This record gives sequence, C-alpha cells and structure tokens, in this order.
Amino acid sequence: MNDEKAKWLDAAMTASSKKTIKELFAADPRRAKRFSAEAAGWFLDYSKNRVDRKAMKALVRLAEASNLREEIERMFTGEKINRTENRAVLHTALRNCDPAAKVMVDGRDVMPDVRAVLARMGDFADAVRSGGWRGHTGRRIRFVVNIGIGGSDLGPVMANLALTPYAKRSLRFFFVSNVDSTHLAETLRQVKPAETLFIIASKTFTTQETMSNAAAARAWLVERLGDEAAVAKHFVAVSTAEKEVAAFGIDTANMFVFWDWVGGRYSLPSAIGLSLMIAIGRNNYAKFLKGCWKMDRHFRTARFDRNLPVILALLGILYSNGYGAETYCCLPYDQYLARFPAYLQQMDMESNGKSTDRSGKPVDCATGPIEWGEPGTNGQHSFYQLIHQGTHLIPCDFIGCCRTHNPIGDLHDKLMANLFAQTEALAFGKTAEECRAEGVPEDLVPFRTFEGNRPTNTLLCKELTPETLGALIALYEHKIFTQGIVLDIFSFDQWGVQLGKVLAKGVLSDLTAATPSGRHDASTNQLIARYRAAVGR
Repeated sequence: MNDEKAKWLDAAMTASSKKTIKELFAADPRRAKRFSAEAAGWFLDYSKNRVDRKAMKALVRLAEASNLREEIERMFTGEKINRTENRAVLHTALRNCDPAAKVMVDGRDVMPDVRAVLARMGDFADAVRSGGWRGHTGRRIRFVVNIGIGGSDLGPVMANLALTPYAKRSLRFFFVSNVDSTHLAETLRQVKPAETLFIIASKTFTTQETMSNAAAARAWLVERLGDEAAVAKHFVAVSTAEKEVAAFGIDTANMFVFWDWVGGRYSLPSAIGLSLMIAIGRNNYAKFLKGCWKMDRHFRTARFDRNLPVILALLGILYSNGYGAETYCCLPYDQYLARFPAYLQQMDMESNGKSTDRSGKPVDCATGPIEWGEPGTNGQHSFYQLIHQGTHLIPCDFIGCCRTHNPIGDLHDKLMANLFAQTEALAFGKTAEECRAEGVPEDLVPFRTFEGNRPTNTLLCKELTPETLGALIALYEHKIFTQGIVLDIFSFDQWGVQLGKVLAKGVLSDLTAATPSGRHDASTNQLIARYRAAVGR
C-alpha cells in the first residue's frame, strides 16, 4: 500500500482497537440501525464488527485513496483492466438488463452479441424442457451432464443446487469436473445414453480435464448407441473454438459462445450457465440476471458508506491487514447454498491470491484470505469451537433466508435461531462472572468462558430466489474486485494455475513412456517410478 492508503488503514485500526464489540453496543443504542445497509433484496447487518463511525470513515477514505470510484467505471465501461492479459473485464455486460445499454470493447458494442447468445440459449433450453429436442433414437432428454472444470463447473454446480425449487423435476442434472475416472464413471452409471445430453464447457476446447472426460463420455455414448452420428444429438458445446467443436462431432449450430472478456470464475451469467437455464427455464434465468444487474447498479452508484460490496471489502481488509486474520469463513444457513462457500473459494482465492502488485513488485500487504465454510447448522458441530475459543481470529459472514421453500414444523425457526444466536455468542461471549452466576464450578470457569469480540456480518434476504441468488453472487464479485483495487493487485488473471498444468504434461509422458526421462527432481522421479511399478510398466 502507498503511504496515503496506509495512513487511512492505520487510522481505521487505531479507532477499531479502542473498544470491544460489546462496549461499542453499550455506547450506542442505535448501533444496529446505524451499521446496517440494504440493496437488491439483501439486508446487511455489520454492527457486530470492531468498528465505530470513526473507523468506518477512515475505511471509506482508504477506498477513496485507492481511486475506487474511477476503477469501478473503468471496469463497467470496458477498459482493459486485466492488463497482464490485455483484456476487458465485462461479466457485468452479461446481465445488463437495460435494453438501451451499450458497452464498448475496442470500439464495438458487445451487447447485441450478448443478447443474441442469451436468445439462442433460451430457445435451446425451451426445446430440451418441452421435449422438442430429442436424442438420436427419438427419446426425450431426461439427464443433463455438464462437463467442465473450475469456473465452468463450480458456478453451475452451485447455482443448480441453490435454485432446485425452481428446476424442472423431470430432468436430472449431473456435473463432472475431476479427471479422476471415478467422477465420470459414477455419473454414467446413473444416466441412460439415449436420454442424456452432454454440455461440454471449455472456451478453447483444449482444457485437459474437460476434454479427457468429454472424449470418454463420447466413446461411452457411441458404443452404446452404435452410431457416430448420435454425437450431434447428445452433445452441445460452450466454447469459442469452432474448428475443435466440429472435429469432436458437435454441430456448430449447437455451440454457444462467450468472450475473452469473461473470466472463468465470473462466467456463470454467460453461456456457461446453459445447464442452469435448462434447469430453471429462460424466465427464471432472466430473473437471475436481473438480480445480478440490480447489485451491479448498486455497486456502481451507491455511496461507499452505504455500498454493500464496498463495506464487506473494507472490513475484510481491516481484519487481514490490521488484525492479521488469515482466513475468512462463509456460513450459509440454507441447505440449497451448500456449495456457495466452494464457489466463493475459487472466486476469491483465484482472484486475489497474488503476491505481486500491479507494478510487478512484491506486495507489502496481505492479499487474498484463505476462504472456507459449510452450511449451518452442520458447521456448529464441526469447527465453530475453534472460531469461538481458538487462538485464530476468523471473521465470518452468516447468510440466511427468512422464508424456506420447505416448511416442516418449526425446523426453519430453529435454523434461523441458531444463525442469530451464533452471531450473538461470537460478538458478546461469556465472562467469568457470568459463568459463576450460572453456578459453574470454579475449576471449570476458564473452560466455559468465551472472549467474544469475534466479528461477523449477517446477510438476510426474504427468500432464496433466482433474483436474490444473482444479487448475492454479484455482491461477492464486487467485494473481491474492491479488495483487489485497494490492495493494488490484478484480480482477473490466474497465472498461478498454469505452471502445474504445464509440468503435468511432462510428468504424464514419463508415466506412459517405454522409458521415463528422469528429467525431474529426485522426489518426482521416485514417485513416477513407484507409480509405474504399481501399474506394471
């Protein structure tokens, strides 16, 4: 951080460290209302944080010192802010619901292409859902298998689960990502070839894991249906590589494109979301995009002190760079959001897991946190002990929905009671005096005392819908972008992903060659030799 930014972070830290959360509430009867904000169907209560008005003002000045407002505009207007790859960053264009909107890249409005792909996706989804699209033998599609990895998998997996109540129940959806053959094999055991549609999601159609699984699925289908021509009726592509798609046997009329200004982990609103559109239908998918767009507009226009993504981002920076918190926990109290922490894990850690600043120099601050989480209440019986009484400071986001899609007795009341109680316990803890007043034996008082002062945010919506899910995704996308700007790193490249992929090719050749090259380090050569011996090579 430069001196100006460091000054405001120091000021925020100085104010933040003066009082505990408990003392802050005692000093301000209006604290809960004062430290809450709302946008796009989501209510944020951030009052259980180690901040007062002075600390928040300093954090806002930190954002201003980072030229955040200008950087937001640069992203939304199509400037090539992904400098190391010379690309614009325009996932926001994918869900721009303004019919008159123009978004320019290299002097060309991209919105007509975006709308055209969405229309084609909608037509195809309608055909599959209605039975108009038939397999090679004339059977209706009953199974949809998405084959992708990273952003081509985590987003669709998460969103399809999250929006299960809106899905067409006569269709079953599967997602294959791991090149471990078990993942594909166990999926193929559950589907019937004559009734299965495969969506191959790979921008270049060269991703090793995806294309290996796709080739294996193709061979499985052809063997069982006995005709190479069946591929065209059971495979579609989400890609830009027309030649490779055609060579695979997919009719390029059934290739759905996206663009190099769409990063993989931000690609769910693009054609990567085809499986989601088939599941929930084009109308619900439009509502999903609308939710993203509403949060986009909020982020672009709201004052920083009322801006949900900015508030979450600045609080995160306070804890990681002020208090030395290394991890951050996402805790959705909704079973439909069970895969949301894993989705955020990629989005955050792949975006901001960087050690080089935008000038190419080593960073002088903590960047992306280690992100993790599980749905409540499972986590309470697993890792909450460490959050409450461990030696690590772990800021947490709690996410809840006031209404459930599955009302059974008082189960939802109990779920939400646990959510609210956990944030209360983390904030206020329990003193030794309170333990003694409850009759806790003196020798057990140290074990039953809770320090409290553990920071949490609570995000609440009325109900998990396509629109509120879209807004939630956009909220975290923009939080991560904001942190990247303040920390002066590039959030939209991922060069660290590439090295292992490149090395794997050389290792693979040594695993299968008549004689291994021995070119690797001693440990890797030893592992290769042991593997070859085990499989009889």
